[in-house]
Amino acid sequence: MSKAIALYSGGLDSTLAILTALKQGIEVKAVKFLTPFNENIKSRYFSLEKGDYDRNLNIELFTLPIDEQFIELIQRPKYGFGKNMNPCIDCKILMLKEAKKIMDNEGYDFIITGEVLQQRPMSQRRDILSLIDKEASVKGYVVRPLSAKLLKPTIPEESGKIDREKLFDFSGRSRKPQLKLAKDFGLKEYAQPAGGCLLTDPLYSQKLKDLLNFSPNGLSINDIKLLQVGRHFRVKDCKIIVGRDRIDNHIIESLALPEDMILWVKDYNSPLTLIRCLSITEEVLQVAASLCIRYSAAKKLSSATVVFKRKGSEGGYQQLTSKPLSDDLVNLYRVVKE
Repeated sequence: MSKAIALYSGGLDSTLAILTALKQGIEVKAVKFLTPFNENIKSRYFSLEKGDYDRNLNIELFTLPIDEQFIELIQRPKYGFGKNMNPCIDCKILMLKEAKKIMDNEGYDFIITGEVLQQRPMSQRRDILSLIDKEASVKGYVVRPLSAKLLKPTIPEESGKIDREKLFDFSGRSRKPQLKLAKDFGLKEYAQPAGGCLLTDPLYSQKLKDLLNFSPNGLSINDIKLLQVGRHFRVKDCKIIVGRDRIDNHIIESLALPEDMILWVKDYNSPLTLIRCLSITEEVLQVAASLCIRYSAAKKLSSATVVFKRKGSEGGYQQLTSKPLSDDLVNLYRVVKE
């Protein structure tokens, strides 16, 4: 029996590619690579973690975090970014390299992906697919079942490990062929097409660009997770994050480092506000306090009391009085220009 490693995203294309292989009796190990940019950090507060089994595929799923490798990649992508901060070519090279390690270590024959020729203008052109395979040292060993008949035969196809005649010739951005195939396979529930990667989101990309500009020593997982929550402001080299809701407040508190300053408005419903900075000046503290009031239940008052302390401080809380920040200054300091 032939054995294949499959890159699994949870979307329709990768599901169909895997089902196509399973229909031929191929043993498939479906692997989902986890990066800091393809997980919604808030989702875990609303639902249980997904299990390690896919009902559509009827096979076990495996997850593999590649956080550190991806953070290194995002800071220096060899092939640059797409429309926003998405390094799609470098990303796919990284995932195929990791898949090759599994293939070699566990004795699998080839790799499957759900890519469709010409579906994405940056990373799914014929020449780019060839480049990606070469850079990942898997040239000839990546089968793309949904577009295989439009591509050069691979080694597994030529050797009979997968039947090329039972593969497809999908191309372009239309979803009609995939939807028809899903119906043929009897799929009733599947993820709708969407930009699952945060790096394709223009607002998120603005926040990431700001973080890169003010992180001379490199990014951390903690910094990246914070990008998903709250309202983001920049005062000189200091980052201020103001929670939008209870879930944001919870996440901000859990991610706050010992040296971070946390603030909230005393005696009123208030967002948790975080200051991350090498040196927190009185000016920065006052701006953060005013932002905290601006988004609290005390926003219509002329002034209010804000409580603050270093997250890791063993001492007591301090207080200061401030007023809500004006709209003009809110827009001046805002990182994301909505």
